[in-house]
Amino acid sequence: MEAILLTEDTANNLFSRLASIEACLKAIKTINYEWWLDNDEAQKLLKVSKRTLQNWRDMGIIAFSQVGHKIYYRRSDVDAMLLKHYNQAFKPP
Repeated sequence: MEAILLTEDTANNLFSRLASIEACLKAIKTINYEWWLDNDEAQKLLKVSKRTLQNWRDMGIIAFSQVGHKIYYRRSDVDAMLLKHYNQAFKPP
């Protein structure tokens, strides 16, 4: 392993840049970014047919957005739907 020597100015510049990067990462973590899935992605994720997704939309089981003929689902809505229908494991008597 080789040692690398830095001048004080170079080291201060490097630490300043690292502080800026850390501030950017903190800002990114606080942004409420929502991930959207199109119909095909939701179908693959849930392992269901397009018709099943349509039935779930029609029955109000899953929330969605529609732009023109394209359907989108928020990932958080898909997760919420799965959690709503979650059944706790139980021990048989």
